[in-house]
Amino acid sequence: MIQIQYKTQRLSMRFFMLMLVLFFVQVGFGLLIALQHYDPSLLAGKLNFNIARAEHLNLGIIWILSGFIGTILYVGPLLSKRELYAPWLVKFLFYALVAVTLWNVFSQSFASRGQAGWWMGQPWIQEGLEYLEAGRGADVIILVGFSILAFVTLKTFPPRKDWNEIHWALAIGVVALTLVWTFGMFFIERQDVSEYFRWYVVHYWVEGVWEVIHIALVGFLLVLMFDANVKSVGYAVFWGVSLVWLSGLIGNAHHYFWIGTPEFWQFWGSLFSALEPLPLVFCFWHIYLDAHHDRKPLKNAPAFYFILGSVMLEQVGAGILGFTMTFALTNVWSHGTWITPAHGHLALFGTFGMLGIAAAYYAVPLMRGAQDFDQRLGRLGFWLLFAGMMGIAFAFAMGGTAQVFIYRTLALDWFGGDLYPAMNFYKGLIVLFGVLFAIGTCVVVYDLMTVGHRVKATVVPDVHAGVPGTIHALAPWQRYMSGYEAGLWLLGMWVFGAIITFGLLSFNLPSVQAGDPTLPYIMAWIGYPGLLLLTMLFVWRFLASLEARVLDPLAAGSGSDSRLNIIQSGAA
Repeated sequence: MIQIQYKTQRLSMRFFMLMLVLFFVQVGFGLLIALQHYDPSLLAGKLNFNIARAEHLNLGIIWILSGFIGTILYVGPLLSKRELYAPWLVKFLFYALVAVTLWNVFSQSFASRGQAGWWMGQPWIQEGLEYLEAGRGADVIILVGFSILAFVTLKTFPPRKDWNEIHWALAIGVVALTLVWTFGMFFIERQDVSEYFRWYVVHYWVEGVWEVIHIALVGFLLVLMFDANVKSVGYAVFWGVSLVWLSGLIGNAHHYFWIGTPEFWQFWGSLFSALEPLPLVFCFWHIYLDAHHDRKPLKNAPAFYFILGSVMLEQVGAGILGFTMTFALTNVWSHGTWITPAHGHLALFGTFGMLGIAAAYYAVPLMRGAQDFDQRLGRLGFWLLFAGMMGIAFAFAMGGTAQVFIYRTLALDWFGGDLYPAMNFYKGLIVLFGVLFAIGTCVVVYDLMTVGHRVKATVVPDVHAGVPGTIHALAPWQRYMSGYEAGLWLLGMWVFGAIITFGLLSFNLPSVQAGDPTLPYIMAWIGYPGLLLLTMLFVWRFLASLEARVLDPLAAGSGSDSRLNIIQSGAA
């Protein structure tokens, strides 16, 4: 494994450590609100559900951003073949991020008392808008922080004539990160206009900006891990970013269906939102091709586990489940129900959170000189988090389906004795899978916090494994995965996605409106479990085929070590 080449890469360590701390705390708030769903009296009057939920949401955004920043700072010198520009600004950025975190945490107490800190027509302490609760003061600090990140990144990069597609994608991403944020910085009294611009930040900031950064970072991490060809990865990044911006800008309009905006958004929002999965399918094939081009054994299994998890939950959570709710005729039922957080949890944690963890698993051992670290805890942590999140998404989706019928279709009162008991089973499942997810969080946080600081456990090696020329009989589950097989897995996922979509559309049928939920319930019970189980099986199969490479005499293939060309040239 390659040692770091640039001293300033170590500045990323503090962002990765902050990411882990905030991740741990955020999951704690998630467990709390899961229990409050089940027992609303828990901590009532001390830490109410609305405050705990806001903390959970905001900390989720902050720890993911911290992981993104850490990853950008780590790969920036490798891409640029020189040290980070103005390290003192990077240190200031870290303290600004800590300040924003503390502001978000403590400003919730002002929100509970209805104190916004009005000054010059702006709420400076607490804004109160969902996902954008922090006031103007925090907004300004965030804007300064993003500006610093963009400035340092662009100044670190080489002259533009030497940029490849990964440089361009990251440059566009960090600049847009700053610019798009400004849409949420000003308080607007007219609610429909306020919502219009709020969703620019809440969704397009993610779909059109975070996604661009995500594609670039995934591409470069695959270059580092698999010696993937830089030029081919660059082409993939170019087309991925192009498709994201083509579909995401107008596709954001699926949030405009029911907020008082003109009716034409229902058509255009549905059309372009339906195109948003295209770059995600592209990313799916990108990771398959890069991981299989040379058939070399995995050197850092936890890092790749989380990269694969990131791409797959992006495909399932953002792509497939996002697609099912993107049409006006399905969104009218699913919007604002538990079906939405099923999509949101898989998309946000899966796509972006797992990428930050993947980058930490690649970078932290290198920065601590732990070239041959024990990877078993990383593998275990991944599966606990992956299975836990799948279970949480299942509970949300099925509970949301009950909500749609009882609350939206029959128009029965939320707390009138009909809906509340019907949700109890799914509330219990969220607690159960939430505990599983929390255990995985503890494993990952402990592993990354202590890697390089603890003695590696002794493992008895397999004397037959990895011996050149030795032929091992691979189980069918471990055999090489062809592109045809990967395509069949993807097709199966989208078949279940279609079933979910038709199930939501069936709520428009007169028979369902009259009180017969049989059809949507059957399609939900087929679609959601089928999609989530198939995804888990595919990830298992994909990883099993890669792990078996150490037993494959063909795994020692040769290649032009392009990652070495990139990294070592910077040491000259």
